[in-house]
Amino acid sequence: MRLKMKSRKIMLFVIIASLVYGQNKKLTFQQAFYFGQPRLTKSLPQIKGWLDDEHYFELSVRDGKSIIEKVNVENNEREVYLDYSQIGLPEGFNLDEAVINNDSYTKFIFERDNDLYYLSVEDNLFKKLTDDKAEEKNPKFSPDGKKVAYTKENNLYYYDIENEIERRLTDDGSDLVYNGRASWVYMEEILGRSTNYAAFWWAPDSRKISFLRFDDSPVPEFILVKADGQHGSIEKQRYPKAGDPNPFVKLGIADLEKNNIVWADFPDDNDQYIAWPVWTRDSQLTVQWMNRQQDTIKIYSIDVKDGSKRLLHTEHQKTWVEWFEDIYFMKNNPGFIIRTGLDGYYHLYLYDGKGKLLKKLTEGADINVTSLELVDEKNNLVYFEGWSNNSTERHLFVVNMNNNKIVKLTDKPGTHACNLSPNGKYFIDRFSCINTPPALLLYEANGELIREIGNSKSDIFDEYDLPKAQLFKIKTEDGYDLPALWYLPEDLDSTKKYPVLISIYGGPNAPTVRNSFPYRLEPQFLAQNGIIYMSVDHRGSGHFGKAGTDLMHRNLGKWEMHDYIEAVKWLRKLPFVDTAKIAINGGSYGGYVTALALTSAPGYFNYGIAEFGVMDWMLYDNVYTERYMDTPDENPDGYRKSSVLNYAENYKGGMLIIHGTMDDNVHMQNSIQLIDKLQRLNKEFEMMFYPNQRHGIRFPHYFHAQKTIAEFIFKNLLNKELATD
Repeated sequence: MRLKMKSRKIMLFVIIASLVYGQNKKLTFQQAFYFGQPRLTKSLPQIKGWLDDEHYFELSVRDGKSIIEKVNVENNEREVYLDYSQIGLPEGFNLDEAVINNDSYTKFIFERDNDLYYLSVEDNLFKKLTDDKAEEKNPKFSPDGKKVAYTKENNLYYYDIENEIERRLTDDGSDLVYNGRASWVYMEEILGRSTNYAAFWWAPDSRKISFLRFDDSPVPEFILVKADGQHGSIEKQRYPKAGDPNPFVKLGIADLEKNNIVWADFPDDNDQYIAWPVWTRDSQLTVQWMNRQQDTIKIYSIDVKDGSKRLLHTEHQKTWVEWFEDIYFMKNNPGFIIRTGLDGYYHLYLYDGKGKLLKKLTEGADINVTSLELVDEKNNLVYFEGWSNNSTERHLFVVNMNNNKIVKLTDKPGTHACNLSPNGKYFIDRFSCINTPPALLLYEANGELIREIGNSKSDIFDEYDLPKAQLFKIKTEDGYDLPALWYLPEDLDSTKKYPVLISIYGGPNAPTVRNSFPYRLEPQFLAQNGIIYMSVDHRGSGHFGKAGTDLMHRNLGKWEMHDYIEAVKWLRKLPFVDTAKIAINGGSYGGYVTALALTSAPGYFNYGIAEFGVMDWMLYDNVYTERYMDTPDENPDGYRKSSVLNYAENYKGGMLIIHGTMDDNVHMQNSIQLIDKLQRLNKEFEMMFYPNQRHGIRFPHYFHAQKTIAEFIFKNLLNKELATD
């Protein structure tokens, strides 16, 4: 009886879906995969930050010339704040090419031939700062705008602009020792790619710089090979794989006036992580420490005079802890706010200056905080983004620190990414949902709409018969409601059979099912051509809080496969699904999951595109891998069960393997070892390697990669050639 009722619901679902399509224009391959013309979406206005609580900056291009306008929030009056064409620069310099600027767009730094140049718009001054052969990396203005710090030959420097003096703060930089420049594994897994390896931070008073010093000498070396030219070349990389030694790391505080360095009092131990130094009020310094096991994190206050430390906070979890990346230290009184998933969902907690918990600011499994956005200390308000009840959405909320009252400020179902004015009086919302392209909207802090700033929906968007996305849930046998999304072929005939492509990522706390418009029109194009395009997230993908993600501890691959198989079982019950043509694809972690699906569960997945994936966790970096798996010595059974290589003999065919030859994140070694195993077993597969490409295939090989993937899909799921014109 339950099966019959479910079938009726599915059939009604399909009938309703088929009625929404008209007889309009169809997408071409060029539009879907190459961003080809005519474009169905257009660029949104470029908001470049807030000048104050009443004005924001918007960058526009007129007649090929860039202009920054100061826009009045209330009346939309616009004033040209900076006309790039009116700035006198020497020949060959262009303001669009400045590498950094201050928040008010009055000071700029340029790089040319490994030297730095400075522009002050206010003073109508342009001058060269450095003059040597060494490259200055990651220049950063001091808060007062009078100095610029950077690294050079792995030493930390700063330049005094007024006095025209360059000073070197460290002197032991080398091929293995980096001052203010991150070791690879710290950049990738701890500080983040957006830092571009920068590992130094100005104090608010512009008198000191905190920095991390790395010694990579214990870290094993990995060789990347370029095949260019007659003899080729090699690139050496210090890359610690699972179980390998880490770099030694120290926290230094450089005093620019005293011209000395104070080192924080941590043991000289490479089985620890030190990161995320934060300058607080009155230029006091804090830093976070984590053990090698990554199950304990501590926040210390550092005395900048002698390097002694005082413990502020400790957190321990049975699985793993996470860095407090959006920690906020109060400016008007001692205390701080952190975001943690300690109780199973991510919440905000308020502590006093001595580290005593004052209160939990957010409460309940119906609220999950994804980021802390702004703290209005004057009015005791904390703005944060997250979700409430519906994990596929993102909204802006505010909580009152006095009474813990939470108000949701965005109400449209979908994904909201908000940029608040300095004191939270207004916010700009980048909003989209599954069938609506992104728009920029301006709101008052209470959620009252002021106006639409821009919309990416083009004038021809409605002329196209785009298949509509639908969100739903798939219940597992043990009671999890897995979020899912699909695009059904238009005019779907329930008496026919349709192939399915499941697109996934699959990593811990990394959902792919979101109520947001897709970056590319690939899903609509494939559905338009008769393929059911689907995404589904497993129980560890973040929809079920930290408690759900914790299930992945010491057994990567287990719950991913369990839940993706559950999704296939659900698909098999649908009368219009071709169960012999169920494909899966993904990149990076998704490449791992794809290869694991084709080898460990070939009875459920018939085809797959595994892009630059980890094939054995012994081959990936230790910070990421050990966070979830512990070390190979501590968890040998988990590493064995999670390895794609150990299931290769089960593989029945139908896989395309893609990798860049210079991938310095997931080494091509991963795909090579899988290929070697498949060849030894006399298994059939396809592969495509891209010379000199790193992690992800980009230009100039991007178009070839997209065409290769699309052709594979059409050949195997539709038994026909792809029309690319």
